Amino acid sequence: MNKATCIMVQGTMSGAGKSLLCAALCRIFAQDGYRVAPFKSQNMALNSFVTRDGLEMGRAQVVQAQAAGIEPDVRMNPILLKPSSDVGSQVIVNGEVRGQMPAAAYFKMKRALIPEILSAYNSLAETVDIIVIEGAGSPAEINLKADDIVNMGLARLVDAPVLLAGVFAQLYGTVALLEPEERARIKGLLINKFRGDVEILRPGLAMLEEKTQLPVLGVVPYLKVDIEDEDSLSTRLDAGKTVHPLDAAILRLPHISNFTDFMPLEQHPLLGVRYVQTTRELGAPDCVILPGTKNTVDDLLWLRQCGLEAAISKLAQRGTPVLGVCGGYQMLGQTLADPEGTESGRPQTLRGLGLLPTQTTFAAEKRRTQSQATVTAEPFAGAHLTGYEIHTGRTTVQGAPLCTLADGTPEGCVQGQVFGTYLHGLFDSGELTEQFAAYLCRRKGIDPAAAAPISMQEYRTQQLDLLADGVRHNLDLAAVYAAMGLAQPAERGNDQ
Repeated sequence: MNKATCIMVQGTMSGAGKSLLCAALCRIFAQDGYRVAPFKSQNMALNSFVTRDGLEMGRAQVVQAQAAGIEPDVRMNPILLKPSSDVGSQVIVNGEVRGQMPAAAYFKMKRALIPEILSAYNSLAETVDIIVIEGAGSPAEINLKADDIVNMGLARLVDAPVLLAGVFAQLYGTVALLEPEERARIKGLLINKFRGDVEILRPGLAMLEEKTQLPVLGVVPYLKVDIEDEDSLSTRLDAGKTVHPLDAAILRLPHISNFTDFMPLEQHPLLGVRYVQTTRELGAPDCVILPGTKNTVDDLLWLRQCGLEAAISKLAQRGTPVLGVCGGYQMLGQTLADPEGTESGRPQTLRGLGLLPTQTTFAAEKRRTQSQATVTAEPFAGAHLTGYEIHTGRTTVQGAPLCTLADGTPEGCVQGQVFGTYLHGLFDSGELTEQFAAYLCRRKGIDPAAAAPISMQEYRTQQLDLLADGVRHNLDLAAVYAAMGLAQPAERGNDQ
């Protein structure tokens, strides 16, 4: 079997749009008839996913795999760093936890991970035609270049042609800081997230090409698509500004993780979703959601110190529905015990919000599994859930479960209008989204039949197609294919 060819997208900075450009290329190449897979050697993100075989990887590559029409595979993201502080992260290699490391310790050992990165890449390359590789940060971070395993260092190891995305000064400065051999790898520049008239931009493009001696292969406009983008909440913070009949407040915890659990709620036509950090922002919503977190103990203390704990308790006492997912579920219980300091760094036991009859004990072992469940608790009984679990805590429940797993095991807890579950992705099937919205509608006297959501799978497919079309029409795909040594398929062509 021939080994896959590849193309790499690097950016001038974090936030340059690399993740979505890679998702677009995955979609485009798949539409053009190629077998394609994404790859990112090292991802730093709190948004993670559990594969079918119980291994953990970053969600950005999951979205890119969905764009490519293939099953997410941990080989697509062999190293995942989950920040636990400003100077330390949990290090996950090939889906398994290697330990908690300060940044300095990780930087000393990361070159030792190159064989594992290459093993994952080479194995993946035997199964597809094209690999779309995503860089991280910027290749011009000259303090990191000596031990780089994710930008030009990786491009050299796998002999990848590179597309560099950014804007004028960033592109010129990045190219200027690269070594000649690194510059030679760049096959073209991309202006990304452009707003305005591209014709006004033309003289600048010619000057940029003259100064860098590199072609500009496209000006991709700012595309209004709703797709998970790496580990940023920026695109979600605008949600809820349009007036909706229903108001859902999600707590923006300091260590919030897997906030993409709530994308199906955001696209429901009756639900306005807000991310809040203060009691003033919280106000009096129709429901409160406590999301997942990388550090349950610290975020519980934050809730307590900023007054949100008391505000949530008052709302719950008045009958406002409260939902906790994963770390948020743990916080809703009676106690959180960390006898070995695995969660918080020192042995301690804290009281929870006391809204559910549960006790959680943290341990070193992480539970990672995909799960199917059926809700048994009213008012959502019968809703089928397909999700996944990523957590270290073990929770004992004295009250009624929320749902039953496929093997008959009770899961989660419900007490009155307070609900808790470990299942990430609980709204993706669409069944719970519809029932949750209908429940909130009934509480406010609104007819839930006024609007019905489409499934998350259908919605995501629509958004990925919009993304691919937007990039396809503004990118010189013939040049991209040529950089990979492939001919552009004639049947679709390029509308540029």
